[in-house]
Parts: sequence; structure tokens; C-alpha cells
Amino acid sequence: MLLAASPAAFADGQRDPELRDILANAISASKECFANKFDAEVWYKFMGPKLQRTVKDHDERVLILRTVFCEATKPGEQRLPPGLVLAVIDVESAFNRWAVSSAGAVGLMQVMPFWPKDLGMKRSELTQVEANVRMGCAILRFYMRREKNDIHKALARYNGSVGRRTYSDKVVQRWTTRWNGVDDFGLKTVRR
Repeated sequence: MLLAASPAAFADGQRDPELRDILANAISASKECFANKFDAEVWYKFMGPKLQRTVKDHDERVLILRTVFCEATKPGEQRLPPGLVLAVIDVESAFNRWAVSSAGAVGLMQVMPFWPKDLGMKRSELTQVEANVRMGCAILRFYMRREKNDIHKALARYNGSVGRRTYSDKVVQRWTTRWNGVDDFGLKTVRR
């Protein structure tokens, strides 16, 4: 396995007991989320070229994009901006699903390795795109609620860097420069 992720990552904050049930529900989630094929095509056409520079394999790129969009816009859950999720993945693992941090966090969203055992999974499942993104989004959503939607504080909890803004500033910078323009996709417009 390749080592990646920022050395400042201390994701042991993911040990919050409330996260266990949230993650158990997340990994058993449905795989399809696009209302129609046209919406899916628009999403892939818009985001694919941005991700192609980093993820060369077409099928893996489509899987990442589908999973990020589905998890970020999961019905019945707080909506996460898809661009923010892509920025977290960019900073955490540079889209390398085999990445392992110095703290032992694994995969695209750098989920801590104690979760699979606690949830009856194999540790190797953290390298699978769908399981990792589902768990990462559930963790990020949990911290967004805990921090009353303060993105910087939620990101600091996610990364285990509470009280510091280096990580959250880097994610927000990537979100607004590389992964912007996608966060309103799929939202219904209210006409008056």
C-alpha cells in the first residue's frame, strides 16, 4: 500500500460512539441516486474532465463521481456540497483509494481502520470506493451537524486537527478553485 495524506491528519476523533450506527447505516445504503439518465450524463460530462487528470481509469472515475454525488445528496440526510466532498478526497488522498496515512487512515476519504472491525467488515473494504466514500460522507455529515454547519470546525474534527485551520483552509481552497460549480446540481429550483 502507498502512504499518502497529510502528516497533520489525526483522525482519531472518528472514535465518537454515535458514529457506529451512522456508519452501519451508511455502508448498507442504496447505490442509485440520479433521478434520470440525463442528470447523470450532465454530472459526468461536467466533472469527468476535472477528475481525469488524477484518475486515469474511466470506470473508477465514473464510480467515484457517482458515489460522491449519491452520498452527498442522499435523500433524508443533510445535503453535503458534492464539491466539498471532492475537495476532501483531493486533500486527504489525492484520489488514491490505496492511500494510508501516518495515523493509519485508509482510502479516498481516509477512514480510520478501527471501523471495519467494529462494523463486521474486512479492513480491505476501506479501499473500496463505495464503502469508503459512504463512511467518509457519514462522518463529515456527523461533524457538520455537531458543529452547526461550520465547515471549518467540521473539517477540523474530520481531520483530527481541532483548533487549527491549516487543513480546513486547504480543503476550502480546493473546493472553491478546483471543485466549484457543481454544488447546486440536482437541486430543484423554486419558481415564484
